[in-house]
Amino acid sequence: MSLFGAMRTPRNLVFGAGQRGALPGYAARLGRRALVVTDARLSEDADFRRLMDGLKAAGVEFSIFDGTIAELPLECIAKGVETGKAFGVDLVIGIGGGSCLDAAKVAALLLAHPGKASDYYGEFKVPGPVLPLILLPTTSGTGSEVTPVAVITDPDRAIKVGIASPHLICHTAICDPELTYSCPPVLTAVSGADALTHAIEAYTTIRRQPTASIVHEHVFLGKNALSDAYALMAISHISASLKRACENGNDREARERLMLGATAAGLAFGTAGTAAAHAVQYPVGAMTHTAHGAGVAVMMPYVMEFNRSYCELELAEIGQAMGLELADKSISERADATIDAVATIFASIGIPKTIADLGIVVAQLPQVAEQAMSSARLIKNNPRPLDLTTMAILVNAAFTGDRARLRANAGARKIN
Repeated sequence: MSLFGAMRTPRNLVFGAGQRGALPGYAARLGRRALVVTDARLSEDADFRRLMDGLKAAGVEFSIFDGTIAELPLECIAKGVETGKAFGVDLVIGIGGGSCLDAAKVAALLLAHPGKASDYYGEFKVPGPVLPLILLPTTSGTGSEVTPVAVITDPDRAIKVGIASPHLICHTAICDPELTYSCPPVLTAVSGADALTHAIEAYTTIRRQPTASIVHEHVFLGKNALSDAYALMAISHISASLKRACENGNDREARERLMLGATAAGLAFGTAGTAAAHAVQYPVGAMTHTAHGAGVAVMMPYVMEFNRSYCELELAEIGQAMGLELADKSISERADATIDAVATIFASIGIPKTIADLGIVVAQLPQVAEQAMSSARLIKNNPRPLDLTTMAILVNAAFTGDRARLRANAGARKIN
């Protein structure tokens, strides 16, 4: 297959300690009346207040919506949109974790286009540009500051739903690791685990034939030369820093590398996409009300084992990016070591071992498998084809903790 690469990225991406100070300059070039989307805790933070003072000094008026809550229910977004409409905004700024950034994306969409959020579920449903959007993450996890997707909770749906469109990519992302220093260890762990999962899934997702229309047919294109580079960069930084950042939130180097890795992972999966680990997490998260990052991390070693006959070389290359000692090992042995190392990292930061540990019971397994298969944008990206039978095998192994069973059911090796 010929060398092919594609990226979907913000117009501006700024990374580094203290770079939050760049916000007023960017905002003043994009608008004069901003909706600032955040949550109640952050709106009282001294750093946040200083950012607002900077906007005011730059001549940008603003209205703060601090009603964002976890899982991002539709009614929360509706209130933010009402706030923006009442203030007559021409710019949206999101500051916070993944839910705040996704809320800002959907608000920017609904302030620019008619209708309700459900009108835009799926891929390529957004008809044109949203309001100018600036995003500042305060966690190292979702990568939402650079991705074309927002995930929300709809009370009429059993699992979370996504709006995926290149129009949702922000104009400017400002990633300042100093904003993550106050992130507690548990949140650091689950958000960082989410980021590592993004990078691994982006690197091992399906590689599609690069037709001239591929960028118009898929929001998430599958792995390619450019997304691969960001995925390996992310894996290197996150695997070296995640445990350190959890153990010592004031470890400057660990915080910087973890945020850089999370943003790089967002760049990788924002183009390549994610796959089975995320598909299973959506029903598991809805049934157990556990953190998204914990759910995808629980699934990741099982998904790697399930997919290994289709991406064994990629698994070996992930191990190399993690800095594992792999000399004199076969490709298969390197893949083994990589899967074990990922499981070890997750265990070291308190990620449970199985979906049973998250609260799933035996009677729910068929429903988990069935609902996971409904996430078409994720299922189509998995390197190994999935149907309900093979999904049930994966889900059952993640319930019992039996990775060896997945190896026994590996299926035919992919022929390149």
